[in-house]
Amino acid sequence: MKFLSIQSSVAYGHVGNSAAMFPLQRLGHEVWPVFTVVFSNHTGYGAWRGPMLSPDDVRGIVTGIEERGALGEVGAVLSGYLGGEGIVDVVVDAVQRVKTANPEATYTCDPVMGNARSGCFVADSIPPLIRDRVLPHADILTPNQFELGFLTRTEPDSLSSTLASADMARDMGPRTVLVTSVERPDRPESTIEMLVVADDGAWIIQTPYLPFKANGSGDVTSALFTAHYRTTGSASQALAATASSVFDLLSNTLASGERELRIVESQETFAHPRMQFAVQQVR
Repeated sequence: MKFLSIQSSVAYGHVGNSAAMFPLQRLGHEVWPVFTVVFSNHTGYGAWRGPMLSPDDVRGIVTGIEERGALGEVGAVLSGYLGGEGIVDVVVDAVQRVKTANPEATYTCDPVMGNARSGCFVADSIPPLIRDRVLPHADILTPNQFELGFLTRTEPDSLSSTLASADMARDMGPRTVLVTSVERPDRPESTIEMLVVADDGAWIIQTPYLPFKANGSGDVTSALFTAHYRTTGSASQALAATASSVFDLLSNTLASGERELRIVESQETFAHPRMQFAVQQVR
């Protein structure tokens, strides 16, 4: 399958397209990256160099691909962090162009806004833009639990409230919602969960919690889940494969003592997930 991935790029480290591309390629998919920024490193370091591309420049890249007659070959569009109204418009326009050329194509939105520990780290204008202008065009949404609550104006914490919030998000457009990190008070100590809610049911998977921050892990998660879901047609299988690969990636990164994800070293975990965690249907 061919992916059109509209995300950031960094030379050093792995976030945005610099995190999503290689795992998809290792699975055998073609990736056409459209960069929104070209930075030396991700902004979590507090200092970086390189340009943020204008919306017109980003749109021009998509137009150039369209002029090759290639948008009809795209099976899935991905987007991550959206820095402002201009980029939001570019992403929505690109999704519409792809779906016009190929009605079977899907769009996965990773609504990067923050997390429970750091809070919201985007401008106040971004969540309403994603909620009102992006979600209606999305087929798959991949928020963490905090972002899910922010988008739905709820406070999901239990399994039932997280399911309810996911259903609210699904009513906004995307039929499949992958909650990439679920932390409910009644879970076993030192564990974390992922939850997927789709038209045919809801499933949860539990893995050990690894106590460190890994920039770019959400970008990998969104890309892998989309690839597995589109390939298998099964949300539960996609959840199991994604959770297995991401856990092994994070384990390898933690063991290395490095700050940046060990994506290249973990390539076998993408190609051959160990499927070491059980998926439980919860609805």
